[in-house]
Amino acid sequence: MNDIDQVIDEHSRYLVRIAYLYVKNWSTAEDIVQEVFVTYFQKSGQFRHEASLKTYLTKMTANRAKDYLRSWKHKKDVLFETIFTATKGTEEMLLEQEQLVELEKNLFQLPLKYREPLILFYYDEQSIVEIADYLQLNENTVKTRLRRAKQQLKEFFEEEGVESN
Repeated sequence: MNDIDQVIDEHSRYLVRIAYLYVKNWSTAEDIVQEVFVTYFQKSGQFRHEASLKTYLTKMTANRAKDYLRSWKHKKDVLFETIFTATKGTEEMLLEQEQLVELEKNLFQLPLKYREPLILFYYDEQSIVEIADYLQLNENTVKTRLRRAKQQLKEFFEEEGVESN
């Protein structure tokens, strides 16, 4: 039981933030992460240690969040919010949602060595020093990877802007 508590304590905050990036609802993100942990502990023998546990759980969380976004429950909730609680114009909400989808798509196209520091810096709100320590990298390497990640994201958006014209 101690291993379960340790894994949950170590990874839950980070995974909830990842899930939230997809679903934009804290309670849904928490539910998704809870499902991820249940699945992981039920099938922990399938974890082949080809990647870190954090990477494995992050991938599971992203996949579960995508499943949720494709689900009828999510579509029903979005429809309900649009009809009954929309304070923004429909066009503005659709544009905002499209931008978030594009950011997510482009974020996950980045190589892990760029994506991970970016997520840790912007979404986990860690400092350069903390990221360097966590990833066991030099601080300048972290800064370089952050700069290159932002540049690649910018290029993704510029390419899409050119394509849509």
